Amino acid sequence: MCKPNYYAVIFTSKLKTSHPEYSKMAELMGTLAKKQPGFLGMDSARDGIGITVSYWEDLESIKLWKAQTEHIKAQKQGKNDWYSYYNVKICKVEREYEFRNEEDALL
Repeated sequence: MCKPNYYAVIFTSKLKTSHPEYSKMAELMGTLAKKQPGFLGMDSARDGIGITVSYWEDLESIKLWKAQTEHIKAQKQGKNDWYSYYNVKICKVEREYEFRNEEDALL
């Protein structure tokens, strides 16, 4: 990914029910996040509980993303229409490592 000493925003959520427009909004948020200054990458999975981890250069980049106009609209719609629960954690990544079996690698 990148050198340590970057930040991760861990967003864990549970949807109330399936919403077709949720997938569209999630895709839009991913596209917009990639254009934000300081964005480094993202991992996401949803199987009942959703977990999205986005990676950022610094806390200021995270703050600017949280205040992005379309992101604010998505946050409000999420609270009102989509989520029965969500949790956000902001963490500093001090070390990382990985294993990759090239035959089975998904990433």
